[in-house]
Amino acid sequence: MMTYNNYMKSIKQLTLCFTGHRPQKLPWGFNEQDERCLKVKEKLKILIEQAIIDGYSYFWSGMALGFDMMCVEILLELKVKYKRIKIYGALPCRNQSQKWPIEQQKRYDKLINQLDGIRCLNDNYTGLECMLERNRFMIDNSSKLIALFNSKSGGTKSTIEYAKKKELEIIILEP
Repeated sequence: MMTYNNYMKSIKQLTLCFTGHRPQKLPWGFNEQDERCLKVKEKLKILIEQAIIDGYSYFWSGMALGFDMMCVEILLELKVKYKRIKIYGALPCRNQSQKWPIEQQKRYDKLINQLDGIRCLNDNYTGLECMLERNRFMIDNSSKLIALFNSKSGGTKSTIEYAKKKELEIIILEP
């Protein structure tokens, strides 16, 4: 009989998570129709679909502005074809989107309602520490990471460094 710990280890081997910069750090900002963003989305869709073909079934998104929500939108599109996949949101706090532009809040709410599950790590925003806690949670529960990274310091860089320490397979997309 499989123990709970062995079961969780087997799930982790089939789990992929994402990290990436917020729009403010990306060359296209909030304009996701920019040619550079569209190219990243194309590459991202290919990478995610290949991961699904390779057996990945569980996906964690931090549901932050920009890259995280792009990943969920692509996963939802692919879920029509690959019904077995499950998409989860790891939220740093319940009010994560509270100060975002209204159109981004609406996008977030629409995506949240389509997830297979949510893990909220804090009731309220407690500073950058709750963002790092969210990122560590996703890494600790995954075996692979896809990152949109421009080599600059910040949360994405520290998440990649943590993933290296935890020996995850890491794929880096450049904006």
